[in-house]
Amino acid sequence: MTQTRRQFLKTTALATAALGVLATGPSFAQSVDQEDLLKPGPLGDKILGDENAPVTIVEYASMTCGHCANFHKRTWPDLKKDYIETGKVRFIFREFPLDPVAAAAFMLARCAPQDKYFEIVDVMFDQQRSWAFTDNPYQSLLDFSKQIGFTQESFEKCLTNQGLLDAVNAVKDRGAEEFGVNSTPTFFINGERVSGALSIDDMGKKIEEYL
Repeated sequence: MTQTRRQFLKTTALATAALGVLATGPSFAQSVDQEDLLKPGPLGDKILGDENAPVTIVEYASMTCGHCANFHKRTWPDLKKDYIETGKVRFIFREFPLDPVAAAAFMLARCAPQDKYFEIVDVMFDQQRSWAFTDNPYQSLLDFSKQIGFTQESFEKCLTNQGLLDAVNAVKDRGAEEFGVNSTPTFFINGERVSGALSIDDMGKKIEEYL
């Protein structure tokens, strides 16, 4: 059902934001075809690291997922420093919004300058509670967006872009239907699926198996 971004931001129930997220330790499941997995979605992939790195990690995340925020606060800095910046890992980040507010956040990240995408995602996770879990998520997200360079006009223009919303949801739908993603965060490490907010030790052990 099509509705304006203003409507869904004002009416969404944020209680769903934590649903579908694994609160326990990582679970190791099946592998998927790496060639199929690495085909980019309609917006193209957001990638960090050497394209020739021996390990490729694909993360499916939701911007309103508390466990995703914890991963990006606690594990991501070391993963980036020890593995991505050293050429061992290529990292691909994909949208898997669990609710309309998460979809709107991803849209804003996509509307920002391309070279700022990961920086904005980091800030969104770091300040998640200030914009995601409020009584008025529309106003909170608008206020937050102004901190990262949006005006009310550019904010409205971004969040009323139906094509962009459809593309973000297409990434989620493909992740669910083709690769069995049903919780966030979900990682694919060289095609091996690992679900849950991994510590750097857990992540490092899996990476080392492929080095």
